[in-house]
Amino acid sequence: MSNINLIIEERAASIGKFMVGRLLPFREKRMVGPFIFIDHMGPVKLNERENFDVLPHPHIGLSTLTFLFEGSIMHRDTLGNAVEIKPGAVNWMTAGNGIVHSERTPEHLRHSDKHMRGLQIWVALPKELEQMKPEFFHIDAAQIPAWSEGGLEFKLIAGEAFGRKSAVPVYSRLFMIEIKSTERQTVNIGHELYGEAGLYILEGGIESEGDNYHPKQLLVAKDSNLCEFTIEANSTIYIFGGEPFPEERFIDWNFVASDKEIINQAKQKWIAQAFDKIKGDEAEFVPYPALNKK
Repeated sequence: MSNINLIIEERAASIGKFMVGRLLPFREKRMVGPFIFIDHMGPVKLNERENFDVLPHPHIGLSTLTFLFEGSIMHRDTLGNAVEIKPGAVNWMTAGNGIVHSERTPEHLRHSDKHMRGLQIWVALPKELEQMKPEFFHIDAAQIPAWSEGGLEFKLIAGEAFGRKSAVPVYSRLFMIEIKSTERQTVNIGHELYGEAGLYILEGGIESEGDNYHPKQLLVAKDSNLCEFTIEANSTIYIFGGEPFPEERFIDWNFVASDKEIINQAKQKWIAQAFDKIKGDEAEFVPYPALNKK
Protein backbone atom coordinates (compact mmCIF):
# COMPACT_ATOMS: atom_id res chain seq x y z
CA MET A 1 0.00 0.00 0.00
CA SER A 2 1.82 3.06 -1.26
CA ASN A 3 0.14 5.44 1.16
CA ILE A 4 0.22 3.86 4.61
CA ASN A 5 -1.03 6.29 7.23
CA LEU A 6 -1.03 4.07 10.33
CA ILE A 7 0.29 0.66 11.42
CA ILE A 8 -1.76 -1.13 14.09
CA GLU A 9 -0.25 -4.16 15.82
CA GLU A 10 -2.48 -6.86 17.30
CA ARG A 11 -2.89 -6.34 21.07
CA ALA A 12 -3.68 -9.23 23.40
CA ALA A 13 -7.19 -9.07 24.87
CA SER A 14 -9.30 -11.49 26.88
CA ILE A 15 -12.86 -12.55 26.07
CA GLY A 16 -13.54 -14.61 29.16
CA LYS A 17 -11.12 -17.55 29.24
CA PHE A 18 -10.09 -17.02 25.60
CA MET A 19 -7.33 -14.69 24.42
CA VAL A 20 -7.63 -12.81 21.12
CA GLY A 21 -5.59 -10.32 19.11
CA ARG A 22 -7.43 -6.97 19.05
CA LEU A 23 -7.05 -4.74 16.00
CA LEU A 24 -9.94 -2.26 16.32
CA PRO A 25 -10.83 -0.01 18.03
CA PHE A 26 -7.42 1.68 18.34
CA ARG A 27 -6.73 4.90 20.21
CA GLU A 28 -5.56 6.70 17.03
CA LYS A 29 -8.14 5.10 14.72
CA ARG A 30 -11.47 4.11 16.21
CA MET A 31 -13.04 2.99 12.92
CA VAL A 32 -12.11 2.16 9.32
CA GLY A 33 -15.16 3.01 7.25
CA PRO A 34 -18.09 1.46 9.18
CA PHE A 35 -15.84 -1.25 10.72
CA ILE A 36 -15.61 -0.48 14.45
CA PHE A 37 -14.25 -3.67 16.05
CA ILE A 38 -12.02 -6.52 14.85
CA ASP A 39 -10.62 -9.42 16.88
CA HIS A 40 -8.32 -12.12 15.51
CA MET A 41 -9.28 -15.32 17.36
CA GLY A 42 -6.48 -17.86 17.68
CA PRO A 43 -4.77 -19.77 16.30
CA VAL A 44 -5.26 -21.96 19.32
CA LYS A 45 -5.43 -25.69 20.00
CA LEU A 46 -7.97 -26.83 22.58
CA ASN A 47 -7.85 -30.29 24.13
CA GLU A 48 -10.77 -32.52 25.05
CA ARG A 49 -11.21 -30.67 28.36
CA GLU A 50 -11.09 -27.17 26.85
CA ASN A 51 -13.86 -25.48 24.89
CA PHE A 52 -14.64 -22.11 23.38
CA ASP A 53 -17.55 -20.74 25.40
CA VAL A 54 -18.63 -17.12 25.08
CA LEU A 55 -21.69 -16.95 27.34
CA PRO A 56 -24.90 -15.11 26.38
CA HIS A 57 -24.23 -11.38 25.99
CA PRO A 58 -26.09 -8.48 24.34
CA HIS A 59 -25.44 -6.13 21.41
CA ILE A 60 -27.09 -3.01 20.02
CA GLY A 61 -26.40 -0.70 17.07
CA LEU A 62 -24.18 -3.01 15.01
CA SER A 63 -23.88 -6.08 12.83
CA THR A 64 -21.49 -8.87 13.79
CA LEU A 65 -19.55 -10.72 11.09
CA THR A 66 -17.96 -14.03 12.10
CA PHE A 67 -15.53 -15.60 9.62
CA LEU A 68 -13.59 -18.72 10.59
CA PHE A 69 -10.34 -20.07 9.10
CA GLU A 70 -10.31 -23.17 11.34
CA GLY A 71 -12.66 -24.76 13.82
CA SER A 72 -16.37 -24.54 14.44
CA ILE A 73 -18.66 -22.38 16.61
CA MET A 74 -22.28 -22.97 17.58
CA HIS A 75 -24.17 -19.67 17.43
CA ARG A 76 -27.45 -19.26 19.34
CA ASP A 77 -29.48 -16.08 19.69
CA THR A 78 -32.74 -14.67 21.02
CA LEU A 79 -34.35 -14.83 17.57
CA GLY A 80 -34.28 -18.62 17.92
CA ASN A 81 -31.35 -19.27 15.58
CA ALA A 82 -28.99 -22.17 16.33
CA VAL A 83 -26.38 -22.44 13.58
CA GLU A 84 -22.95 -24.08 13.45
CA ILE A 85 -20.40 -21.74 11.85
CA LYS A 86 -17.76 -23.51 9.77
CA PRO A 87 -14.66 -22.19 7.95
CA GLY A 88 -15.44 -20.01 4.93
CA ALA A 89 -19.05 -19.30 5.89
CA VAL A 90 -20.28 -15.95 7.20
CA ASN A 91 -22.53 -15.39 10.19
CA TRP A 92 -24.11 -11.94 9.87
CA MET A 93 -26.15 -10.89 12.90
CA THR A 94 -27.66 -7.40 13.04
CA ALA A 95 -28.36 -6.35 16.61
CA GLY A 96 -30.37 -3.20 15.89
CA ASN A 97 -32.31 -2.30 19.04
CA GLY A 98 -31.07 -5.35 20.90
CA ILE A 99 -30.15 -9.02 20.61
CA VAL A 100 -28.44 -11.59 22.83
CA HIS A 101 -26.27 -14.41 21.50
CA SER A 102 -23.83 -17.07 22.67
CA GLU A 103 -20.88 -18.66 20.87
CA ARG A 104 -19.73 -22.11 21.98
CA THR A 105 -17.88 -25.19 20.81
CA PRO A 106 -20.53 -27.47 19.22
CA GLU A 107 -21.57 -30.46 21.29
CA HIS A 108 -20.06 -33.00 18.86
CA LEU A 109 -16.59 -31.44 19.35
CA ARG A 110 -16.61 -30.74 23.08
CA HIS A 111 -14.81 -33.93 24.08
CA SER A 112 -12.11 -33.99 21.39
CA ASP A 113 -9.03 -31.98 20.42
CA LYS A 114 -9.80 -29.04 18.12
CA HIS A 115 -8.31 -25.90 16.59
CA MET A 116 -9.83 -22.42 16.45
CA ARG A 117 -8.93 -19.43 14.29
CA GLY A 118 -10.96 -16.66 12.70
CA LEU A 119 -12.09 -13.05 12.67
CA GLN A 120 -14.83 -11.53 14.82
CA ILE A 121 -15.92 -8.20 13.36
CA TRP A 122 -18.45 -5.50 14.26
CA VAL A 123 -19.85 -3.17 11.61
CA ALA A 124 -21.65 -0.09 12.92
CA LEU A 125 -25.12 0.61 11.54
CA PRO A 126 -26.17 3.88 9.87
CA LYS A 127 -27.81 6.21 12.37
CA GLU A 128 -31.28 5.73 10.90
CA LEU A 129 -31.00 1.93 11.33
CA GLU A 130 -29.48 1.76 14.81
CA GLN A 131 -32.89 0.96 16.30
CA MET A 132 -34.05 -1.49 13.61
CA LYS A 133 -35.40 -4.91 14.53
CA PRO A 134 -32.64 -7.53 14.92
CA GLU A 135 -31.92 -9.93 12.06
CA PHE A 136 -29.74 -12.95 11.42
CA PHE A 137 -28.36 -14.46 8.21
CA HIS A 138 -26.03 -17.42 7.65
CA ILE A 139 -24.22 -17.42 4.28
CA ASP A 140 -22.54 -20.67 3.27
CA ALA A 141 -18.99 -20.60 1.89
CA ALA A 142 -20.28 -21.59 -1.58
CA GLN A 143 -22.37 -18.38 -1.72
CA ILE A 144 -19.34 -16.08 -1.25
CA PRO A 145 -18.09 -14.69 -4.60
CA ALA A 146 -14.65 -16.18 -5.38
CA TRP A 147 -12.48 -15.78 -8.48
CA SER A 148 -8.92 -15.84 -9.80
CA GLU A 149 -7.23 -12.95 -11.59
CA GLY A 150 -3.59 -12.42 -12.53
CA GLY A 151 -2.34 -15.19 -10.23
CA LEU A 152 -4.34 -13.89 -7.27
CA GLU A 153 -7.23 -15.66 -5.51
CA PHE A 154 -10.04 -13.33 -4.42
CA LYS A 155 -13.10 -13.66 -2.18
CA LEU A 156 -15.61 -10.88 -1.62
CA ILE A 157 -16.70 -11.74 1.91
CA ALA A 158 -19.04 -8.76 2.34
CA GLY A 159 -20.11 -5.63 0.48
CA GLU A 160 -19.40 -4.53 -3.08
CA ALA A 161 -16.19 -4.29 -5.13
CA PHE A 162 -14.77 -5.41 -8.49
CA GLY A 163 -18.24 -5.12 -10.01
CA ARG A 164 -19.40 -7.91 -7.70
CA LYS A 165 -21.71 -8.05 -4.68
CA SER A 166 -21.52 -10.44 -1.73
CA ALA A 167 -24.62 -12.30 -0.54
CA VAL A 168 -24.09 -10.83 2.94
CA PRO A 169 -26.95 -8.28 3.39
CA VAL A 170 -24.99 -5.24 4.60
CA TYR A 171 -26.60 -1.88 5.46
CA SER A 172 -23.96 0.59 4.27
CA ARG A 173 -21.43 0.95 1.47
CA LEU A 174 -18.49 -1.28 2.46
CA PHE A 175 -16.16 -4.06 1.36
CA MET A 176 -14.30 -6.97 2.93
CA ILE A 177 -11.98 -8.81 0.52
CA GLU A 178 -9.70 -11.83 0.93
CA ILE A 179 -6.64 -12.02 -1.32
CA LYS A 180 -4.31 -15.02 -1.51
CA SER A 181 -1.15 -15.45 -3.58
CA THR A 182 1.29 -18.34 -3.96
CA GLU A 183 3.89 -16.11 -5.63
CA ARG A 184 5.38 -12.65 -5.11
CA GLN A 185 3.62 -10.12 -7.33
CA THR A 186 2.28 -6.57 -7.54
CA VAL A 187 -1.31 -5.85 -6.49
CA ASN A 188 -3.03 -2.66 -7.65
CA ILE A 189 -6.71 -2.52 -6.70
CA GLY A 190 -7.10 1.08 -5.54
CA HIS A 191 -9.48 1.85 -8.40
CA GLU A 192 -11.84 -0.81 -6.99
CA LEU A 193 -12.01 0.67 -3.47
CA TYR A 194 -13.77 3.66 -1.92
CA GLY A 195 -13.99 5.51 1.37
CA GLU A 196 -11.44 4.30 3.91
CA ALA A 197 -9.37 1.12 3.62
CA GLY A 198 -7.39 -1.13 5.96
CA LEU A 199 -5.20 -4.12 5.10
CA TYR A 200 -4.75 -6.96 7.60
CA ILE A 201 -1.99 -9.52 7.06
CA LEU A 202 -2.98 -12.99 8.23
CA GLU A 203 -0.09 -14.94 6.66
CA GLY A 204 2.98 -14.03 4.63
CA GLY A 205 3.57 -10.34 4.11
CA ILE A 206 3.57 -7.34 1.80
CA GLU A 207 6.13 -4.77 0.68
CA SER A 208 5.31 -1.11 0.15
CA GLU A 209 7.78 1.67 -0.77
CA GLY A 210 10.71 -0.50 0.36
CA ASP A 211 9.17 -1.36 3.75
CA ASN A 212 8.15 -4.90 4.70
CA TYR A 213 5.05 -5.72 6.74
CA HIS A 214 4.20 -8.97 8.48
CA PRO A 215 1.39 -11.03 10.05
CA LYS A 216 -0.65 -9.50 12.87
CA GLN A 217 -0.31 -6.00 11.40
CA LEU A 218 -3.20 -3.83 10.24
CA LEU A 219 -2.19 -1.11 7.77
CA VAL A 220 -4.54 1.85 7.33
CA ALA A 221 -4.36 3.75 4.04
CA LYS A 222 -4.31 7.51 3.66
CA ASP A 223 -6.28 7.15 0.43
CA SER A 224 -8.01 3.93 -0.59
CA ASN A 225 -7.70 4.91 -4.27
CA LEU A 226 -3.91 4.50 -4.03
CA CYS A 227 -3.95 0.89 -2.82
CA GLU A 228 -0.89 -0.63 -4.54
CA PHE A 229 1.68 -3.00 -2.97
CA THR A 230 3.73 -6.15 -3.54
CA ILE A 231 2.32 -9.30 -1.96
CA GLU A 232 4.83 -11.95 -0.90
CA ALA A 233 4.57 -15.62 -1.87
CA ASN A 234 2.18 -17.76 0.21
CA SER A 235 0.35 -14.78 1.69
CA THR A 236 -3.24 -14.24 2.82
CA ILE A 237 -4.49 -10.71 3.43
CA TYR A 238 -7.83 -9.02 4.11
CA ILE A 239 -8.73 -5.58 2.83
CA PHE A 240 -11.76 -3.93 4.38
CA GLY A 241 -13.39 -0.54 4.72
CA GLY A 242 -15.92 1.67 2.98
CA GLU A 243 -17.70 4.96 3.40
CA PRO A 244 -17.36 6.41 6.92
CA PHE A 245 -20.41 7.76 8.73
CA PRO A 246 -20.80 11.53 9.28
CA GLU A 247 -21.59 11.04 12.99
CA GLU A 248 -19.28 9.77 15.73
CA ARG A 249 -19.91 6.31 17.14
CA PHE A 250 -19.55 5.45 20.82
CA ILE A 251 -18.59 2.02 22.17
CA ASP A 252 -19.37 0.78 25.66
CA TRP A 253 -18.66 -2.92 26.16
CA ASN A 254 -20.83 -4.68 23.53
CA PHE A 255 -22.96 -1.65 22.75
CA VAL A 256 -22.48 0.75 19.82
CA ALA A 257 -24.53 3.89 19.10
CA SER A 258 -24.33 7.48 17.93
CA ASP A 259 -26.12 8.56 21.14
CA LYS A 260 -24.65 7.78 24.58
CA GLU A 261 -28.14 7.74 26.12
CA ILE A 262 -29.14 4.81 23.91
CA ILE A 263 -26.09 2.94 25.19
CA ASN A 264 -26.90 3.80 28.82
CA GLN A 265 -30.45 2.49 28.41
CA ALA A 266 -29.14 -0.79 26.98
CA LYS A 267 -26.60 -1.06 29.79
CA GLN A 268 -29.28 -0.65 32.47
CA LYS A 269 -31.54 -3.10 30.67
CA TRP A 270 -28.79 -5.74 30.65
CA ILE A 271 -27.89 -5.15 34.31
CA ALA A 272 -31.58 -5.68 35.14
CA GLN A 273 -31.54 -8.83 32.95
CA ALA A 274 -34.51 -7.47 30.97
CA PHE A 275 -33.24 -8.62 27.56
CA ASP A 276 -34.82 -11.73 26.06
CA LYS A 277 -33.24 -15.10 26.95
CA ILE A 278 -31.74 -17.59 24.50
CA LYS A 279 -33.82 -20.73 24.34
CA GLY A 280 -31.65 -23.61 25.49
CA ASP A 281 -28.94 -21.31 26.88
CA GLU A 282 -30.75 -19.46 29.66
CA ALA A 283 -28.68 -20.50 32.69
CA GLU A 284 -25.56 -18.36 32.21
CA PHE A 285 -24.72 -14.87 31.03
CA VAL A 286 -21.84 -12.39 30.87
CA PRO A 287 -22.34 -9.66 33.51
CA TYR A 288 -21.77 -6.04 32.56
CA PRO A 289 -18.14 -5.28 33.51
CA ALA A 290 -17.73 -2.96 36.48
CA LEU A 291 -14.71 -1.32 34.85
CA ASN A 292 -15.04 -0.74 31.14
CA LYS A 293 -11.58 -0.71 29.55
CA LYS A 294 -12.57 -1.09 25.88
